Amino acid sequence: MTGFGVYFVTPDGASDALILAALHGGAGMVQLRDKTATNADMIAQAQRLRPAFTAANVPLIINDRLEVALASQADGLHIGQGDGDPAQMRAALGPDRHLGLSVETLSQLHQLPPGIDLIGVGPVRATASKPDHAAPIGLAGLAQITALSPVPVVAIGGVGPADCAAIKSAGCAGMAVVSAIAGHADPESATRALVHAWSIA
Repeated sequence: MTGFGVYFVTPDGASDALILAALHGGAGMVQLRDKTATNADMIAQAQRLRPAFTAANVPLIINDRLEVALASQADGLHIGQGDGDPAQMRAALGPDRHLGLSVETLSQLHQLPPGIDLIGVGPVRATASKPDHAAPIGLAGLAQITALSPVPVVAIGGVGPADCAAIKSAGCAGMAVVSAIAGHADPESATRALVHAWSIA
């Protein structure tokens, strides 16, 4: 996995229809993230969605919750800096499933543990999708971290179609979005427009 393009991170309470709209619109990866749902609800949703993702050959990633990733047989897990030991997560997932990690600073990049397949770098800008986010790093900070990263980078945090060229030129493998898809009345069309903007950037 070296090029993802549009990486959709779901908002809390995302419906199956919203997630499938992003998939059908061409998202290259989807992260099921829900801070309010129970593990059982997330497992059930991931299991319902998984056949469509398998058919489309698009990875379905679980945010934070290792138990959900394992029980649902999702394609991988994405964790933040405070979400547990990456080495333990890698051991539990095995060598073949995706493990992503959020990175907010150069210092965190320099301490990147082995076994990480991708880093989500940001927030590039302040975003209402995650009110407790770290200080924004800007496009310059994104480019600096990406240039030094030993693994593919996805930019996250307040980014949209107008940022595709700058994010791509920084060397990123993709851009992660929440509201740029979930905030639209027609999320499939919004995803398709993002995918097109990325492809021509």
